[in-house]
Amino acid sequence: MKRQSIVLRTPSGISGDMLLTGLARLAGVSNAELSALVDSIGVEALHDCVTVEPHHVNWITGFQARITLPHEHHHRTPKTIYDIIERSGLTDAAKSLATKAFAILAEAEATVHGCSVDEVHFHEVGALDSILDTCVAAALFTKIDPAEFHCSPLPMCDGIIRCEHGLLASLPPAVQEMLNGVPVYGADASGETVTPTALAFLKAAGARFGKWPQCKVVTSARAYGGKVFENLPNGANFFLVTM
Repeated sequence: MKRQSIVLRTPSGISGDMLLTGLARLAGVSNAELSALVDSIGVEALHDCVTVEPHHVNWITGFQARITLPHEHHHRTPKTIYDIIERSGLTDAAKSLATKAFAILAEAEATVHGCSVDEVHFHEVGALDSILDTCVAAALFTKIDPAEFHCSPLPMCDGIIRCEHGLLASLPPAVQEMLNGVPVYGADASGETVTPTALAFLKAAGARFGKWPQCKVVTSARAYGGKVFENLPNGANFFLVTM
C-alpha cells in the first residue's frame, strides 16, 4: 500500500500546540488515546493535561489543544530532556525525532547565548509544554509515518515578544538562528508567528518548504493556537494526501 504524505499550510504561523492538534486530528486519535500517549512520556506533571477540542475563530471551525499545566521554573539542560525522552515509553522512532528536534533547538540556543550546547539551559522551550508538544508531535508524526512532509513558506513579522529574558524583538532569537534555508514572507501582523519549538520540529521532521505538491487529499484538519491575528487568516491547515 502506498504511504501517505503530510501537507501543512501556515497562513498565521505555527506553534507546538498547533502541531500537536493538527497531527492528532490527522492520526485519528481520541482524547483517551492522546492521554495514554502523554502518560507514556513518564512525567507526572503531564498527567491528564491535554485534550483536543472543537474551536472556532471568526466562525470558522477547527480544533484547539486545551492544555493545563502546573507552573514551574525548571531550567533544564539538553541532557535532562534527552534522558526524559530516552526513559519514556515512546517508540524508538518517536524518541529519535523528539531528540533531534531538541538537539536542533539546543544548537540555536547555544548560538544565541554564546555558550556550548552542554551549557544551554532551556527556559520556555524546556518547560513542560514544550516537552509535551515535541514528544507528542513526534509520536503522532511517526505513527502516521508520512512518505513526504511538505510545508508552506512561513509568515514573519516585526513586533515585541515577552519572555523570561524580558522584551525581545520578533523574530525570537532562536527562530532567527534556525531560519537558514527556510522560505519566509512578510505578514500583516505583529508579534510571534513561528515559535522555536515548532520550527525545530519542522526541521527535524524534514519538512520541504514551498508550494503545494501535486497530490490527492485524503483528509484534512484545521488547528488553532492560542493567539488570534486580526489581519491574517488564522489557523494552520493539515492535509493527509497521496502523491
